[in-house]
Amino acid sequence: MKPKLKVTQIRSGISRPRKQRAILAGLGLRGVNRSVTVENTPSFRGMVKKVLHLVTVEEIDG
Repeated sequence: MKPKLKVTQIRSGISRPRKQRAILAGLGLRGVNRSVTVENTPSFRGMVKKVLHLVTVEEIDG
């Protein structure tokens, strides 16, 4: 199976640019210490790369 990414928000999106807040929402993150599991695709990796300072990422087996 393909590996997936577990993305956990560690910093708030408050007072961040609108694009970064939109990326957090697009990933499905709605608050600090919330986690989501997303597919390991180039589009999701690009989104994570834009907000890497706000999240932690772990690779898990899907």
